[in-house]
Amino acid sequence: MSSEQEYWLSGPIPDVPALLQPAAHALLQSVREIKKYVSDFPEDKLWEKPYGRASAGFHLRHITGVLDRMLSYAEKKALTAEQFNFLKNEGNGENAPSSEKLIHDFEEKVNEALEYFKNTPESILTEERFVGRKKLPSTVIGLLFHAAEHSQRHVGQLLVTVSVLKNR
Repeated sequence: MSSEQEYWLSGPIPDVPALLQPAAHALLQSVREIKKYVSDFPEDKLWEKPYGRASAGFHLRHITGVLDRMLSYAEKKALTAEQFNFLKNEGNGENAPSSEKLIHDFEEKVNEALEYFKNTPESILTEERFVGRKKLPSTVIGLLFHAAEHSQRHVGQLLVTVSVLKNR
């Protein structure tokens, strides 16, 4: 597969159920695009907020955190104190890891998600799951799809943020 070809055009990902292929493709596409957009981005601009908008560092941290939380909800797990702490600090640039580490963390979380997908029978995808303290209703497939589309949305925002800051 060419690095320019989008994942959704590359055929099925082995062992991922058919109904989860679009989510898997979107997550893998997110990893590829993040690496491309941030490859030569200056570290000193990682937490800069252009025009009061979210920083590149926030986007990188946030998509990892959201994916982690959606996987927990899909597994019927309550969020841990560590996850709440991560959420609280997603936008905090103090003592934050490098962009390389943030990208690595997201890629690791995507790999974890793909393993979860491979071990998820399609028969449970419509099972009800609940989100957050308010126990808002969703389904397994709803959570997994949201994690994927949410990542893609933030990758788009990351591209704009990086482009603005590089060209200032």
